[in-house]
Amino acid sequence: MAAGDPADRILAVVRAIPRGEVAGYGEVARRAGLPGRARWVARLLAASDDPALPWHRVVRSDGRIAFPAGSEAWREQARRLGADGVRLAGGRVRVARTEHSLDAEVWGPA
Repeated sequence: MAAGDPADRILAVVRAIPRGEVAGYGEVARRAGLPGRARWVARLLAASDDPALPWHRVVRSDGRIAFPAGSEAWREQARRLGADGVRLAGGRVRVARTEHSLDAEVWGPA
């Protein structure tokens, strides 16, 4: 995805994250053709007033919600993720890996 306004590309990537799945800020930037721009993704999502935008499906690369734990924003994102079927364990979601490894093929997912 290389053409078009960068902000529009980022928002399109966020809208394409399926229900029940999450992506990291850096992964969103990479999919939008903007590697290394994770902070831009975070700022864009923070500034968005689109109620239909599934911003809650974007988390840190380690699967944690980026808001301070226990804050109102953190609780809202956790609630929305739960409504999507995403489970939190210790304030963290498991971020799906898209690459396949020989270990995963032989032994199953980690």
